[in-house]
Amino acid sequence: MRRILARLALASLMLTLCGCGTSPTPTIRVGVALYQQEDTFISTVAQSLQQRALEEEQARDVKINLSVADGRGSQTQQNEQVDRFLDQKYDVICVNIVDRTAAAVIIDKAQAAGVPVIFFNRQPVEEDLSRWDGAYYVGSPGAQAGELQGQIVLEAWQQDPAALDRSGDGVVQYVMLEGEAGHQDALLRTKYSVLALTEAGVPVEKLANDTADWQRGQAGIHMTQWLKEFGDQIEVVFANNDDMALGAIDACLAAELDPLPFVVGVDATPPALEAVEEGTLQGTVLNDAQGQAREMLDLACDLAEGTAPQVEGGHYVWLEYSAVTRKTLDAASAGAGNQSE
Repeated sequence: MRRILARLALASLMLTLCGCGTSPTPTIRVGVALYQQEDTFISTVAQSLQQRALEEEQARDVKINLSVADGRGSQTQQNEQVDRFLDQKYDVICVNIVDRTAAAVIIDKAQAAGVPVIFFNRQPVEEDLSRWDGAYYVGSPGAQAGELQGQIVLEAWQQDPAALDRSGDGVVQYVMLEGEAGHQDALLRTKYSVLALTEAGVPVEKLANDTADWQRGQAGIHMTQWLKEFGDQIEVVFANNDDMALGAIDACLAAELDPLPFVVGVDATPPALEAVEEGTLQGTVLNDAQGQAREMLDLACDLAEGTAPQVEGGHYVWLEYSAVTRKTLDAASAGAGNQSE
């Protein structure tokens, strides 16, 4: 019995000594507040964040707890979600803000709690972002997306003006589907898409425009009405994002319009890339969901670990857009990661 007790005591001592040399894996807690998870592009970003978190866990030898909340288009609800992240002492919060003019409230709360905040995809007002050194933005320049949209249409005009100018009047008649009133990207994409044509000397005429809140269904309703008013006078459809572009195509197909107008979107979502391959969507602009997720999570981990971030002007991480047509489809599919919704 004495031998047994001695062996048990020795085994217990060895386990204790072995345990003294180990430490728990550090954990980084990141709260992610989305404006609307049903948005196709935002859903893709959220998926990419989850994948990137798994990769960073291996690379940094940490545990990353990623908590995603859906604001469902309500700034009030999103504010409550941010409050919960702060109350639960998350290390970093990432915010795809519902109302870009409301960023100051979130920044002030984050500063008071000492928790860095990373806004993404929906850019806050510059004055708000500069309120605190711990506030950042990850996204792409909205003007560039509009310029590339316009370039896609311009190249089609230069290659075959008659194919685009179906009325033969020497003027490009277009309609514009805008994301939402006051949204920075919607304003810039709307302006610069048309400016790319006019600065190149292409005469244009706007037949109609309206906001569709980035949604496919709303865009389809607007397009159905415009087809009743203008019919085949509509030669080009500019849409601030792919979901609205696909909504316009839905309406044209339902109306059995042949040929379809020249439709262009933004985001290069998987459904949009399928439409480009089919030839119903003439072009889109790659909004790098994987790149945004990568840059955002890298920045969040650096901040949580106390590493000073290297960002433009102290606040900004910019990613470039790129144009996508059938000629560049393979490269765009690889860049978008071929993710499904």
